[in-house]
Amino acid sequence: MENTYFYLYSLSTLVIIIILFIKFSTRNKRSRLPPSPPSLPFIGHLHLLKEPIHRTLQSLSNKYGKVLLLNCGSRTILLVSSPSAAEECFTKNDIVFANRPHTLAGKHFHYDHSTVASASYGDHWRNLRRVMTLELFSSSRLAAYSTVRQDEIRLSVSEIKQSCEQGTRKIDLKSKFTELSFNVMTMILVGKRFYGDNVEDFGEAQRIREVIRAAIHLCGAANMGDFLPFVNSMDILGVEKKMVGLMAKMDKFLQDLIEERRRVLSENSATERESKKLVIDSLLGLQETDSGFFTDEVIKGTTMVSIYICTKLYMICFVLCFQMNLYLMIGIYLYES
Repeated sequence: MENTYFYLYSLSTLVIIIILFIKFSTRNKRSRLPPSPPSLPFIGHLHLLKEPIHRTLQSLSNKYGKVLLLNCGSRTILLVSSPSAAEECFTKNDIVFANRPHTLAGKHFHYDHSTVASASYGDHWRNLRRVMTLELFSSSRLAAYSTVRQDEIRLSVSEIKQSCEQGTRKIDLKSKFTELSFNVMTMILVGKRFYGDNVEDFGEAQRIREVIRAAIHLCGAANMGDFLPFVNSMDILGVEKKMVGLMAKMDKFLQDLIEERRRVLSENSATERESKKLVIDSLLGLQETDSGFFTDEVIKGTTMVSIYICTKLYMICFVLCFQMNLYLMIGIYLYES
């Protein structure tokens, strides 16, 4: 009997020591973390994130500090609102913050997080970044594609001029710049344009525009399953089903482009291939030397991400150039008057 009491007493003491150890170690860990607003069970701070999101984050930063920790369901988000803290994160500790969270969009739209926009930091991501830098952003490539940009700008200006000649009408320049940027990138990547009057296949262009528009909308929309994983298993809103359907269409489109370019390259001579070299041609050439890394999925993912990202970059450049020329013309007009 005495042994039983002794064992119970020892077990109780051990349990109390373990609980106290966990409690104090957690407290010390939390004391090293940035401040955080009051949260709710399970959802954390999700109820605080309201539209417009940048205004909400600004008000939270003003109230709780320039460095703030938000717990959004299963995700922990570090909100940084000062230049010094941003430099600390992205310059001095950039590798620590280089990984990307796994999301539903990354799983379905980025070939299971294997593209440069969704992959975590590592050898795979570094190889993809190197390829994109050499094939798209190097000075030699930018110079080689200058004629493509000039031709597409000339066509876009001609279409705007024709629209103006038809009478007084409103022209949405934002959509025009988006179409121009998209055509520039697709001409550089695959040698096709999908907007305007000079489209080879209007049916194909219409289908891919609808798919890309819907995919961008789904990627930009908030998906609760990314923060509350149990929601994904139920797919109440049908988000995952929509993503799977859209990606099937996108994958078929990209695979058809690859097969078409393979056929064209096999039929052309070496001189013709070099004179009309596209980015997808370079990727297919790399596939011949390293088929283990440059699979069709990697080529399709690189092509897709290049269209998304570089279209935005070109659009920003075109808008800035337009605004600068507009301000210059206004200044000359005011000076002469």
